[in-house]
Amino acid sequence: MLIKNLCIPKASLTTVKESATLKEAIELLEESGYRCVPIVNETGEKFLGNIYKMHIYRHAANGGSLNEPVTSLLKNATKTISVKSSFFEVFFTIKELPYIAVLNEKGDFYGILTHGKMLGLLEDAWNVNTTSYVLTVATGEVPGSLTKITKIIDRFTNIANVITLDNQSEDFIRRVLVSLPLNVDENLKDEIIQHLDRKGFRVVEVERVKK
Repeated sequence: MLIKNLCIPKASLTTVKESATLKEAIELLEESGYRCVPIVNETGEKFLGNIYKMHIYRHAANGGSLNEPVTSLLKNATKTISVKSSFFEVFFTIKELPYIAVLNEKGDFYGILTHGKMLGLLEDAWNVNTTSYVLTVATGEVPGSLTKITKIIDRFTNIANVITLDNQSEDFIRRVLVSLPLNVDENLKDEIIQHLDRKGFRVVEVERVKK
């Protein structure tokens, strides 16, 4: 995964130095419009954590002084990834954050990876721009089901993308989402569904992606 190509480099970011006060931080946040920004050391080389607008206002509402150092409300100090991190590591680390800090090979602050960039990556991987239909095929925990489904569809067309979704709390049903390429029209799509049904694979949902 090319994190360097996805993240926003630190030179393009709004950051706050560790020597700043909460008053300076909230002024910067209000001016920039961001709900949180990275806190860095004086040289800007090290990521220390994030400062959130809501935490500063909550602190002030509770009688706290805005002259305290910004590091007194520092959050997410350990929420970082490397430029060499895998997709799964990034996905499970960023899910509760607006962005995640990216460190280079030396552990220095490189930039941030935002939710928007991650969604863009998933969109590219899903091939939405070259997909006509997405078929959701329901199957039980039967060995070889995915192989059988793809073999059936391969008789009619190439497959643009495949992903499986499991819901262990609901009857152990596996859902296989198959993206069909742009050259598949409605008639061919219906023929594929009929063949899947005859082989015991139920298509529970069909989504038209591109007309």
